[in-house]
Amino acid sequence: MGTSLLNTGPGMWVMLGVATAAATLINHRFIQLPARQMIFAIARALVQMVTVALIIAQVSRSWVLTCAFLLLMFAVATLTATQRIRQLAWWVPATAILAGVLPVVGLMLSFGVLPFSALAMIAVVGQLIGGAMSATNLAGRRLHQELEQRGGEVEAGLALGFSLRDARQLVARPVAAEALLPGIDQTRTVGTVTLPGAFVGLVLGGASPLEAGLVQLIVLVNLMVVQGIAVAVTAELIERGTGGRAAPVSTAAR
Repeated sequence: MGTSLLNTGPGMWVMLGVATAAATLINHRFIQLPARQMIFAIARALVQMVTVALIIAQVSRSWVLTCAFLLLMFAVATLTATQRIRQLAWWVPATAILAGVLPVVGLMLSFGVLPFSALAMIAVVGQLIGGAMSATNLAGRRLHQELEQRGGEVEAGLALGFSLRDARQLVARPVAAEALLPGIDQTRTVGTVTLPGAFVGLVLGGASPLEAGLVQLIVLVNLMVVQGIAVAVTAELIERGTGGRAAPVSTAAR
């Protein structure tokens, strides 16, 4: 049993077992990542992909189920971001993700670029939610690290009369852009370093290479918009100290 791209016969399962063991050993031994975290991530991915493969055909036939599936994607993305950025209440990453995804989806629909079909909505909106989640995770963690390490500079800004937001912005905002670097690098090197899955899948499905390339370009550009908005919203909320468990407030601000 196989596809045009990879073979999925019995050897695949053996290879997956070897790759899982190698990834777990390398990350635990050299990066000190807990082994259970890697094993859990791979096992969860396997369960989720099998489950999605079984229900996607049914979901795509009903707009009610499609909307429910999109809400599930959003909820899981919010939960994942909240677990990664423990200093923030859940609604902060939720706001950042929605702020990035909703206007871009609306723009794509209004210009007729995104077909109003269940399967297309699941595929494209799912990618946008995932991109917003990753950018929010990176931005939130990096901003909190910077504020914790440079708390003295925030206090100095407060002593000079800056508001809490402005004092934090002087420290945090310059590093917020680091969350966008993976997306920028992916866009800069697309076609020369990697061939994205959407591009390969469209070509294997019968689309012309030019058409597949344009579709992938649309996705990448819109991902950059989504991630830019998500990072900007995350930075703004952290700098304002909103979200309940937001970035630590310096003693001078209390």
